[in-house]
Amino acid sequence: MFESLSDKLKRTLKNLRGEGVLRPEHVDAALREIRLALLEADVNYKVAKDFIQSVREKAEGQQVWQELKPSEQVVKIVYDELVELLGGQSSRLVFTKTIPNVVMIVGLQGSGKTTSTGKIALWLAKNEGRKPLLLSTDVYRPAAREQLKVIAKATGQTIFELPETNDPLTLTREAYLHAQQTGYDTLLIDTAGRLHIDDQLMDELVQIKAATRPVEILFVADAMTGQDAVRSAEEFHRQVGITGVVLTKMDGDARGGAALSIKQVTGQPVKFVGVGEKYDALEPFYPDRISQRILGMGDVLSLIEEVQSKVDRTEAEEQLKKLQKNEFTLDDFRSQLRQVKKLGSFSKIMKLLPDQLLGGMGMPELNEEQSEQIEQELRRTEAIIGSMTPQERTDH
Repeated sequence: MFESLSDKLKRTLKNLRGEGVLRPEHVDAALREIRLALLEADVNYKVAKDFIQSVREKAEGQQVWQELKPSEQVVKIVYDELVELLGGQSSRLVFTKTIPNVVMIVGLQGSGKTTSTGKIALWLAKNEGRKPLLLSTDVYRPAAREQLKVIAKATGQTIFELPETNDPLTLTREAYLHAQQTGYDTLLIDTAGRLHIDDQLMDELVQIKAATRPVEILFVADAMTGQDAVRSAEEFHRQVGITGVVLTKMDGDARGGAALSIKQVTGQPVKFVGVGEKYDALEPFYPDRISQRILGMGDVLSLIEEVQSKVDRTEAEEQLKKLQKNEFTLDDFRSQLRQVKKLGSFSKIMKLLPDQLLGGMGMPELNEEQSEQIEQELRRTEAIIGSMTPQERTDH
């Protein structure tokens, strides 16, 4: 996520820090490089231009913070403006006391809309304690409803089905009534997508919106498509009125232009990002944390949350006691390796740590190949332990 942009911005700001005396020409040169980095990341031209202008104005007219060097002040301004560009504060889903709260999931075909519907349902159940009901109104794409059914089963969620009808509005009304009568507090509607925006699609979405009065209309965009995603979001917002965006495939080679442009162009925030194929690979979008990652400041809060959600605390405490009593065995070590694997790839964990911390520990920045080598060694170590006898594993 943002790797190319992050590398360029970090290099530019590092050069700025290396200047003994910071002169206007140094700032101008840095801003030119930042502007080029933003455009290469497929950021909307006007958004990039406004961003640079805002940084320039604040850098020229800034108050002097005694505790910060001039170069650090520029870094702080870039960070603050980056947070603002990404939406300022994190934006959560808004729910009311009405039962059910309807969340419409809209977007073009192939953007990851159906998978995102399942991911959001799982996230709401796990993190918000809600009881979601899934519905597919995509009666046009072959096996679309079957796909959502498979996802619902895999995530342990409930799907509403009415095989005898192919009318999206009838499906919507019946699902709403069913949710109301059976206590489902959230109805997630996976609407039909198209390969391109057309009047029939928009008319259908407007009718579903009128019938259900949704609290949220989330536009799902493929981050890999860059400015095409931004233009589609803008058109959906103009015709339907979206309340937020879900960016998918942010773990891939996405340059980040969509995430950096979409809030400024549509006025609506990014609420979630898909960061993997697994159904729990969905994260709330935090502008401040993303900005910290981009500038190499790390994202320790996200790392802590990841550990809290995926590591067995009781088991970890027991292993700590064993370690203190000199009773730690190879079985315990293997268990710890498995706990670490739950957090994701080694490179993912490293990216959440500040560059300065890694530098202070004498650890160079790892590329994907080096990260894979480390993971292979960990798998090899686990396999060696697995090949031992129980007696050998319990010997400490």
